[in-house]
Amino acid sequence: MEEKMAFQHTSVLLHETVDGLNIRPDGIYVDATLGGGGHAFQVCSRLDSKGRFIGIDQDAAAIEAASARLSVFGEKVTIIRSNYCDMKARLQEIGIDKVDGIMIDLGVSSYQLDTADRGFSYRMDAPLDMRMDQRQTMTAKDIVNTYSEMELFHVIRDYGEDRFAKNIAKHIVAERQKSPIETTGQLVEIIRQSIPMKVQKTTGHPAKRTFQAIRIELNRELDVLKDTLDDMIDLLNPGGRLCVITFHSLEDRIVKSNFRRNENPCTCPSDFPVCVCGKVSKGRVVTRKPILPGEEELEVNSRSKSAKLRIFERA
Repeated sequence: MEEKMAFQHTSVLLHETVDGLNIRPDGIYVDATLGGGGHAFQVCSRLDSKGRFIGIDQDAAAIEAASARLSVFGEKVTIIRSNYCDMKARLQEIGIDKVDGIMIDLGVSSYQLDTADRGFSYRMDAPLDMRMDQRQTMTAKDIVNTYSEMELFHVIRDYGEDRFAKNIAKHIVAERQKSPIETTGQLVEIIRQSIPMKVQKTTGHPAKRTFQAIRIELNRELDVLKDTLDDMIDLLNPGGRLCVITFHSLEDRIVKSNFRRNENPCTCPSDFPVCVCGKVSKGRVVTRKPILPGEEELEVNSRSKSAKLRIFERA
């Protein structure tokens, strides 16, 4: 029998994020994407007996790993299996209306990538799955085999930012007419055939962008982020902070523009002498430019290279 793999995940921008929360020892803090509990452990270490920590994740393996890791902190930790888009409701269920800090790490965990049968990785042959929450019925296989050519093109172009999206979508549809596309290996081979060899030699793994695109579409990652940032800012007490770690330009753009709008929501024309729209700033952007991993971190964790941290502080 295959030995169960431990939930491994190297926390990206660990100290920068935890420092960025500006932790009060008696405060209430939320990790919206708990993972293996790396960031969480550091936050809990800074809380006193009055402090509280709530960890949210939709992945059963993450919940199990983090529960074990954080067990030393006893009663101050509450772990909830849920998507962070339901954070407000989940917190209200346990009697919490306001918190002092929220962090969110939008990366796929090393565990999810390295566990072949989860189907996230283009480096291992496995069933096409890619579900963050395995209670969900729809999988990557459904997207690949049922989306129209135009829908696939839009997903790969918009979420993968792949300039060969049209060709990849066309090849997927042609191949699935022969027989259903069941595995990551099959999909990788189709993508390889869709991208000129001279391009493949210079741009890393040819399937990277398409796999990212399908994962984002399946788990509704950008929609969830877009729909939840305002709620998270509203949950913060004055002086409370929201720390968001993104891993590609689409996520970063959403966070950057949301923070900017919450800092300066005025919609009056620029030539108006005074504001009449009545929209009030919710706080300030702490990070004018995103915080990036340092040389040392990049050396030990190659997956951190595209990470960016942005921080917002509630007024």
